[in-house]
Parts: sequence; structure tokens; C-alpha cells
Amino acid sequence: MSLKGEIRWFGHTLSATLKQLRIVPIGDIHYGNPLCSIKHLDKVILWVQENEDMFYVLPGDLCESAVRSSKGDLFKQVGTPQDQRDWIIKRFKPIKSKCLGVVRGNHEERIYQDTGIDICKDIAEALGAPYRPEGMLLKISFGDNNISIPNKPFVYWGYITHGYGGARTKSAKAVKVERVSTWIHADFYIISHDHVVNIAPDIYLLPDNRGVFDTQTGFTTGKVSAKRKMLIKTNAYLKWGDYSEARGFPPTDLEPVIITLAGQGKPNVSVRV
Repeated sequence: MSLKGEIRWFGHTLSATLKQLRIVPIGDIHYGNPLCSIKHLDKVILWVQENEDMFYVLPGDLCESAVRSSKGDLFKQVGTPQDQRDWIIKRFKPIKSKCLGVVRGNHEERIYQDTGIDICKDIAEALGAPYRPEGMLLKISFGDNNISIPNKPFVYWGYITHGYGGARTKSAKAVKVERVSTWIHADFYIISHDHVVNIAPDIYLLPDNRGVFDTQTGFTTGKVSAKRKMLIKTNAYLKWGDYSEARGFPPTDLEPVIITLAGQGKPNVSVRV
């Protein structure tokens, strides 16, 4: 039995026929904000629906969730927080089977702190997806013939969390995901919240457990391999104006990040916008 809040991983075993897997983080939608770009969101949902190898995660701030005690314009938002929750569920229902996980954003946190009601948990349950508010470690298995062994899938690890705090420069925003990558092992790390895309590959050295006895030195020795991890800050679905313009924040990229897990030959992770 795990303690409440203790980190545990969630696993997905996907089709053995998949040659690659593409994952789209769809966070910072802020549905309910008048500047939410539904057109860009619907385009991404359609991509996921039409492509067998495409899946997604929901890293929070799905709804604007303005309440009396929070920042944000309570009277400009579209619908109530419950209306916003229901809209998100309805929009994602056609691709519910492709949701790998949901975490909570600071906007949904407003409601939770005031009422104890967690609308992200409601969304995750409606989509049949695993949910952990703080962050999520995913084990993703798919494909076949890993290291030329039949029925052995390729396995990747990913960590997703919404993010925290304020930052003005891209480097200050990016350092948050770099910091997280030093705390937990994964092949890719996703942080949202800052509405600025930043993608950085990083290399670390991993010792191989297998060793051989070296007769010349009299010691057991083994290889150390270079491994790549991808550090990812994601886009948002808010057009520029209103709060962002008035407070001096830059426009966000409305196109999503797409993570490709290449389940052929040597496992590899690549990212594009």
C-alpha cells in the first residue's frame, strides 16, 4: 500500500504492431478563457483520432477555472468551471482510449483548494485514464523484436507534471524541466504552465549491469553507455492579448509538441513542433 502522494508509475502496454509511437502533450488549453483557440485544439484532436500511432497526455490547466478567490476574470470566462469540465470531457471523448495520463494544473487547483472538488480527476475518470495530480511517471511498452528477441516490446519512460512559478525568460522557464530531469529517471520529461515551447536534448551516462572479468587487471569491468533524455516545455492554446499582453508575456506557439518514440533498432526519442 503506497502513501497518499507517494510517486508510483503507471504502465501502458500498446500494440505489438506499432513501429513507432507519437505522443502529444495537450495542456494549457484554458477552455473558458475567451482567447482559447478551439480551432487549434480541434486540429490536434483530429490528428490523434486519425493516426493509429498517436496518443496524448493532459498536463493540466485544461479549464480556465476562475473563481472568486483567484486571479482571472470571473465575469469574462465562458461558462462555469463545471461547464468547462463538461466541455473538455465531451471534446476528448472520441479519443478517450488514447489518453495515457492526466495531471492537475494550477488553474484546476484553485477549485480544489476552495472546495476539495478535483475536476481533473473527473476528466480522467471520464476518459478512463490514470490520474495523479502532482505528476505522473509513465512506462510505455509497444512494438516487437526489441534487441532481436520475439515478443519483446520496446519500453520507454516519461515523466509529466504541470509546472509551477513564474519566469520571464525562456532560459528561466526551461531550467525547471532540466531540474526535474535530475531527480527521476525517464526518456522524456514534459512540463507545461509557462506557455513557451522549449525542447532540449540532454545526454547522461548509464553503466551496464553486465560486466566481464579482466584478466590483465584482475577486476570486473563493464561498459558505460550514453543515453539521451528529452527536456520538453509545451505550448498553450491561448491567443495573445488580455492578461498576457497587459503583463508583458510573449505570444505562445499554438502548435503542439510531438514526441516520437522510435521503436525500431536502437530506441530513440525525438521531438518536433
